Amino acid sequence: MNLRQLSYFCAVVDAGSAVEAASRLFVAPTAISMQIAQLEGQLGAPVFDRSTRPMSLTATGRFLYPRAKDLLSQMRRLDEEARAVAAGNLGWLGIGFTRSAIFSILPTAVRRFRKRFPDVHLDLVEQLSEHQPALLRRGRIDVGISRYIGEFERPADLVHTVLFEEPFVAALPATSALARRKSLRAADLGAMALIRYPKDPQSGFADLMLAALREAGADPLPGHEAIEIHTALGLVAAGLGFTLVGASVAEANRPDVAFVPIADLGTRATVVAVTRADASPPAVQAFVAALKEGRGGPERPAPRRKSRAG
Repeated sequence: MNLRQLSYFCAVVDAGSAVEAASRLFVAPTAISMQIAQLEGQLGAPVFDRSTRPMSLTATGRFLYPRAKDLLSQMRRLDEEARAVAAGNLGWLGIGFTRSAIFSILPTAVRRFRKRFPDVHLDLVEQLSEHQPALLRRGRIDVGISRYIGEFERPADLVHTVLFEEPFVAALPATSALARRKSLRAADLGAMALIRYPKDPQSGFADLMLAALREAGADPLPGHEAIEIHTALGLVAAGLGFTLVGASVAEANRPDVAFVPIADLGTRATVVAVTRADASPPAVQAFVAALKEGRGGPERPAPRRKSRAG
């Protein structure tokens, strides 16, 4: 199917008949009928019940209509925004982010940036740290917000600006006895199941989380694997185990999960802004500055390290 077929189909539904749709679109009724016939041929089913007057939608047509309307609306918006960017009336900035950034610096940075650059459209793309370099190189995003455990490398074609480092805390069911502690030791978690995240073949974040716990003296039971941090916290709230999160996640507290510091867990998370090494436009520099302001700390150079991300 193509956009013209979907456009004509929606026009017939909205107008109530092919003749009225043709009149509104300033095309011949035969053009409408031909596009609808081609659409039905590709779908392998009719979209209109022609045995009724006026025509009514079939089950296939009822399924297709709202989805086609949404797609056409998105295409119109894309066309308008692309033309505005081409004319210099609208800027565009792609921001890739790990989901944990939602709990800390991303919302504040977006608010700050939009106050300074109201005409720049921000396209927010949720993506794991491991996938962000490819998006940066393809130009799909301009800034990546990545989170690393331990060591990470800095490719020559990318710039890593450290935003902050933070300790990990244990996310525990609010009903757990450990949830009432002000702090705990890693070994205290040995009788609980570890909920690992993210579940992604390219990510070593979950393995590094487990290694950090074992290094600190804990050997937790195997537990569920979650695709992302929100799911992991939901599983914790359900009483299915515990997980580790950066301390900044605890700032956005939820009543069914307790966040407790681990006194003897020395492993820390590093959150960085990743950009291309070529000359960055002012909007990119401004967004990175807004991210840094969100933590109130000075810029620190990122060391050259072996890659480990999450």
